[in-house]
Amino acid sequence: MPKMKTKSGAKKRFKLTASGKVRAGQAGKRHGMIKRTNKQIRNQRGTGILSEPDARIVRKFLPNG
Repeated sequence: MPKMKTKSGAKKRFKLTASGKVRAGQAGKRHGMIKRTNKQIRNQRGTGILSEPDARIVRKFLPNG
């Protein structure tokens, strides 16, 4: 049986936490910061945890998800 290939795009964008949740970068931070409120920019720093329905989809693409 051949090894299962990881989806390379998912491997670069998502990470599993120790408890099995999916961590991802915040959306809406690439451009157009002038339109966003300071509160929004501040809250979008770092990474966030994906909601469970979204995480279920992403886990299929990760090697040990």
